[in-house]
Amino acid sequence: MKPIFVFSGRISHRRFFYESWRIFSALFSVLVMGSLCFALYLSSQLPDRYYLAKGETFSIGDNKMIQAVSNSSYPLSVYSSAGNTFQMDLKLFGLINIKDVNVQVVDRRVVSLCGTPFGIKMVTDGVMVVGTGNVTDMQSQSVNPAKEAGIQEGDVILSVNGEKISSKKQLTKLVSTCGATPISITVRRGNDLQNLTVSPVKSSMDNDYHLGLWVRDSSAGIGTMTFFDPNNGCFAGLGHAICDVDTGQIMPLSQGEIVEASIIGVQAGSAGSPGQLQGAFVADSPVGQLYQNSYNGVYGKLSSLPPYSQTIPMAQSQEVKEGPVQIMTTVEGEKPRLFDAYIEKVSLSQDEPTKNMVLRITDPELLELSGGIVQGMSGSPIIQDGMLVGAVTHVFVNDPTRGYGIFAENMDNTLLTVAAQTNQNAA
Repeated sequence: MKPIFVFSGRISHRRFFYESWRIFSALFSVLVMGSLCFALYLSSQLPDRYYLAKGETFSIGDNKMIQAVSNSSYPLSVYSSAGNTFQMDLKLFGLINIKDVNVQVVDRRVVSLCGTPFGIKMVTDGVMVVGTGNVTDMQSQSVNPAKEAGIQEGDVILSVNGEKISSKKQLTKLVSTCGATPISITVRRGNDLQNLTVSPVKSSMDNDYHLGLWVRDSSAGIGTMTFFDPNNGCFAGLGHAICDVDTGQIMPLSQGEIVEASIIGVQAGSAGSPGQLQGAFVADSPVGQLYQNSYNGVYGKLSSLPPYSQTIPMAQSQEVKEGPVQIMTTVEGEKPRLFDAYIEKVSLSQDEPTKNMVLRITDPELLELSGGIVQGMSGSPIIQDGMLVGAVTHVFVNDPTRGYGIFAENMDNTLLTVAAQTNQNAA
């Protein structure tokens, strides 16, 4: 009986190790495949190009999983001068290659921090169609010539019969002058231009000719200026575009002015109901010109240094990390103040370039006053470790204590482009 017992025990021992090895192999395979899939995901999310301030060490925030390794045979000191570039290998846990990226060495940008309210007056490039409506003709029939011709909400009317359109008043006058004669209208729809033919209809309401359109040719409002570059006189603000309230489309800018503004009240936000800063223009005389209404903010040139500004270095996108920050915003009058906040998440993905970080307001005073982030705070600078890292852009409708922010680097790239174009046009 004893030998039989021993023989049986040997089989159980071998089977135990065999099953253990199978489980270990399966788990290891899952771990490897999961790591590879995660590396592929990171590769799609991380940019191919970065900027590195001269004298700094490259890293992705405080992310310990992603390590940067130089794949150059030259020492890093060779690339210590601004303008030089080199390549880095981004590796997951220092083992699995994520992607090769280009890094350009730049001088640390120093700008003037703002956080001040400013008034915006802008005239559109053409007139934007915000809706269509029926016209009752002389036979009491309800028709819509614009809709029948293919004009859509969000289209921008650029010209009528070859004449450039700059206001809805001009458009109305041209339609009335043409009478029942079909007119040629050029519209911009997205990035495409279309030529459409519309036949105006005489209305029984006023005996004048109409197309059945609602259009908008201007906009005005108050936002927050983020920073100012004293080297070229240009500013950046809002962190997102000025969009039409009806269509949601970016309003095409023809010309615009910047005027002084003051905050006279705060309407607190709550879940499902965004609040807003209530402001007023201080004077009608402009203090600057608006040159670009871009997806990542508004940009222009000021005639003088903005009030209450202070110099501050700017962080590169990969330097921004989760943790405590402060936002500078104005909740009364014209003088900005600092309030505590916290970056909950940082995303280097360019899929949503105005939503690079998730921000939560933690300052008890600001939470009591406004409930968190409200409309009008867009553009409020975000400061971390003594550097400008970004600006507030959006509020979460169902949680006004939280919202999105954009990297300062993204806004700065656009500002420098606008400044270069402005100087070229001046020359």
